[in-house]
Amino acid sequence: MDGISTLRASVILFALAASGGLSMAFIRFTRTVNPPPWLSMLHGLLAAAGLTLLIVAVCAYTMPFSAKLALGLLLIAVAGGVVMNLNYQWQRRLIPAAILWGHASLAVVAFCILAYEAYLR
Repeated sequence: MDGISTLRASVILFALAASGGLSMAFIRFTRTVNPPPWLSMLHGLLAAAGLTLLIVAVCAYTMPFSAKLALGLLLIAVAGGVVMNLNYQWQRRLIPAAILWGHASLAVVAFCILAYEAYLR
C-alpha cells in the first residue's frame, strides 16, 4: 500500500465516522438528549481507525504539509471528542453545543483538506 492509498483509506473511514457524527449531532439538537453510547463508540472507533491510517501515512511516507495539518486538526478534534464522551456522555450530562460545534468544525475542515490531498491533488 502506498501513501496515497493509505490517505484514501483514511478518508473513507473518516467519511463513515462523519455519518455517525452527523447522526449524533442531529439527535443532540432535535431531541435535546445525548446520542446513544453505542453510536458514540462506533463513531470513535471508525475515527480512530482513520486516524491510525493517517498517522501511518504521515510517518511512513512523504506527505505534503496539508496532510500533516489535517492530522494536527484531527488530533485537536479528538481531544474535543474525548471531553464530550468522558465529561458529558458518561456522566449523563447534556453535551454543550459549543464543544460539539468546535469538534465538528475542526473535523470537517481537516476532512476537506485530507480529501483534497487524497483525491484531487
